Amino acid sequence: MTTPYRTLAADITATLAQLRADIPDTTRGFGALSHAAMKPGALDGKAKELIAMALSVAARCDPCLAFHAEALVKLGCSRAELEEMLGVCVYMGGGPSLMYAARALDAFDQCGGHAAQ
Repeated sequence: MTTPYRTLAADITATLAQLRADIPDTTRGFGALSHAAMKPGALDGKAKELIAMALSVAARCDPCLAFHAEALVKLGCSRAELEEMLGVCVYMGGGPSLMYAARALDAFDQCGGHAAQ
């Protein structure tokens, strides 16, 4: 069964709009935290998104896979870079991470990621 990651991201985004209206202080705070954490510094944006995707695999968070796959594609991440990171996820997380590594690769592909040429 394939999860439609682009649809999942759109659906969650729509639902989050209501949550932002209901708890604006919390969601603004989360947004500020996200912005600060993902701001390029010693690590560039792609490295930080690869870390976020790895944590999404570890947490088994499908909506997170969708959002971080979209970001990685926009940042020019190659399939080879993603797969190398997923190998570390499998090493550290065993079988459950292997299952979510496959899902992360599917999300990346659905968001327009491509194999290395």
